[in-house]
Amino acid sequence: MTYRLKFPVSSLPSLALLLLACTQSLQLSKDDSKVVLAQQTLDAPNPGDAGPFNVRTLYYGSGTDKRRTYYRDSVKIKTKAVDGSAFVAMDPPEARDRKKHWGFDTKHFPLNGRVWYPEGDGPYPLVLVVHGNHNPDDYSDPGYKYLGELLASRGFILVSVDENFINGGLRNESDGRAWLLLEHLRAWKAFTDSSANPFHAKVDWNNIGIMGHSRGGEAVGHAAAFNRMARYPDDANVKLGYNFNIRAVVAIAPVDAQYKPAGQFEPLENVNYLVIHGSHDGDVSTFHGLRQFNRLKFTDGNLWFKSAIYVYRANHGQWNQVWGSTDNGPTSARFLDLRGLISQEEQRQFGRVVIGGFLEATLHGRKEYLPMFVDHRTIGAWLPKTMYLTRFQENTFKALATFDEDVDVTTGSVAGVTISGDSLSTWKEANLPFRWTNEVMNTNAVWLGWNNKIAGDDTTKRGKPARFTVSISDSLSNALALNERSVVMLSLAPTNDAPGPRKSAADSAKNDSTKKDSAKAAPKKAPAPPKKKAEKDTTPVDLTVELEDRDGVVARLPLSAFGVPRRPLDVHVLRRAGREKQNFRNPFELVPQTYVMPVADFQRSAPQFSPSRLRAIRLVFDRLVAGTVIVDDIGVANPDPAFLAHAIRAVMK
Repeated sequence: MTYRLKFPVSSLPSLALLLLACTQSLQLSKDDSKVVLAQQTLDAPNPGDAGPFNVRTLYYGSGTDKRRTYYRDSVKIKTKAVDGSAFVAMDPPEARDRKKHWGFDTKHFPLNGRVWYPEGDGPYPLVLVVHGNHNPDDYSDPGYKYLGELLASRGFILVSVDENFINGGLRNESDGRAWLLLEHLRAWKAFTDSSANPFHAKVDWNNIGIMGHSRGGEAVGHAAAFNRMARYPDDANVKLGYNFNIRAVVAIAPVDAQYKPAGQFEPLENVNYLVIHGSHDGDVSTFHGLRQFNRLKFTDGNLWFKSAIYVYRANHGQWNQVWGSTDNGPTSARFLDLRGLISQEEQRQFGRVVIGGFLEATLHGRKEYLPMFVDHRTIGAWLPKTMYLTRFQENTFKALATFDEDVDVTTGSVAGVTISGDSLSTWKEANLPFRWTNEVMNTNAVWLGWNNKIAGDDTTKRGKPARFTVSISDSLSNALALNERSVVMLSLAPTNDAPGPRKSAADSAKNDSTKKDSAKAAPKKAPAPPKKKAEKDTTPVDLTVELEDRDGVVARLPLSAFGVPRRPLDVHVLRRAGREKQNFRNPFELVPQTYVMPVADFQRSAPQFSPSRLRAIRLVFDRLVAGTVIVDDIGVANPDPAFLAHAIRAVMK
C-alpha cells in the first residue's frame, strides 16, 4: 500500500543524467495574463481572504482507529460504523489484507472527519470535502486544511471526510465514496438534533455543499444524484432516501464514469456546480469534468448556474497539501515534466478565491460574487497570474443550436431555428475530442473553417468574408421575449488549423467545364521539393458577431469584446516527447470558452436594433484571413442582473 522506488538509490545520479538527456525542451504558451488580468471590476471583499470568525477544530470518528491516533484518542464525537458492502466490492484476499491493515471490513466502515468551524452560534452552511485515490497510508484528509481554515473564518463549517481506507488498488468504488458522503450528512443531522452535541442547531440545513477531488470529484456528482433517489440503482433492495438540501457541488480535477449507475452516465439536475482542472494534470490528464458539466440540466425554474475553469499550468496534486506536485507518487518526477507548473501556493490561492466565491454566492446568497463566473477578468487582481479558459451557463439559458440533436447541419435544437453557411471551407458537426486518445466529451460541436483569400498569383485578392448564421423564425423570436437585459451566448475554441485559399467563382466554373479534359494523359512533372514545415501561426484570433432584427437592422461587435479567443494552449505533461505523442492525440486540450454577450452592448453600437425582434445571430470571419474554430451551445438567456453587474467590455490588445 505504499509507494516504493523502482530503482536502487545508487543508480539515481546516473538515472538523473539519463532523464536530462531524454527530456524535451520546456514548451509553454505565451502568457497573456498581464493584459487579460489587468482589470478588477468586481467591487467586493476577496473571497480568498480570511473572514471575521475565529476558527475552531475537532475530530469525530469511531474512537477505535487502529492506525491514526487522532481518530482514536482525539475524537470529540463518537460515530457508529456503517455497512458499505453493497457499494465497495473486494475479492477475498484483498478483503483479508485490508481488514488486517485497518482493523475493519466493508461492513464496518467508520465515519471519521476533521472539522474546521466558526466560533459562534450559527447556524452555518455545512460543506463536506472528500479526497480521491492516493497512497492509503499517506493520509489525504489533512490536505484540505487551507480550505478548512478559510471557509470556517468566513462562516462555513467544513468537514474533510476520511475515506483513506478505500484508497489503493480498488476500482469501480466511486459509488461507495458517494454513499459515504451521504452517510456523513446523516450523522451530522443527528449531531445537530442532539442538545448534548457541540453542533446542536449550528447547521443551516437549507444550504449544504459537497466537494471532491479526483475520484472524490466524481463521487460528489454521484452523491448529488443519490441524494434524491429512493433506491440504489444497481441494487434496489438498498434504500437511499437522504433528500438533503445540497445546493452546491464542487469537483476538483475529477475523473468521470469510473462508476456508471445502471450502466449509464450519471445524470445531474438542479444544483449549482463548479468544476476546476489544471492543464498540466499528470494523473487525470484530460478535462473529464466537462462531461459532467455538459450533463447537468436545470429544470425547475430556480436560480442555478454551472461553471468550469481550466487553469493553465496547474496540476493534479497541488490542490491537496499532502499530495504535492508529483501526481503519481514520489517517484513520478522521473517521467512527469514539473518545470512549467505554477507554485503550490498559487494553485491553492486560486482554489481559495474561486471555491470561496462560489460557496459565498451559492450558500451565503452573496450575489455580488456571481460575475466572477461569467467573466474571470472581473477578478484579475485576485487570480494567480496564469491563463484561464472558462465555461458558464445558468438556468434561463435557451439553446438554439447545441449540434447534438440530429445529423442535419441545417437544423437547430428547437423548432424555428435554421442554420446556414456562406463561403466556409469547413462546416461539419462532430464530437468534441479530449486530449486522451480515443476519448470524447460526449457532446457535439460545429467545426467552421475559412480562408478569405482567392487562390492565384495575386495573394492580396480577397473574397467575401465567410459567415455562419443561426436564423430564428418570427414565432420563436416572439416566444423568446428578449429585451435589452438579455444576453446572447456561445462557446468557442480556436484551433491551429487554417484551410487553403478558396477558388474564385470563375476558376470553379472553368474547373467544372474542363473536368473531362483534365483526365487525359499529361506529361509527368518532376516531383515537387519537400515543403518546409510551416511556422506556427500566432496571429490573434477574432471575428465579428452580428445580431440582425426583422427590420434588417444589424448590430456588430468583435467577439474579443467579451473575452479572449485564444489559440490552443500548449500542454506537455511528460518529459519525453515520444511518450507524450503516444498517450495524447493533441498537445493541447480543446476547451471552448463561453462568451456572454449582453444585448445592451449591441444596442449601443446600433441604437435602432430591436432585441425583441431578433431574426439572426451571425458569425462573420472578417478579422482573420484564415482559420478554424469549434463552436457549441449557441443560445440566449435572461439572467439574473447580478451576473452582469461588473461586466468587462475591453478588447485584448
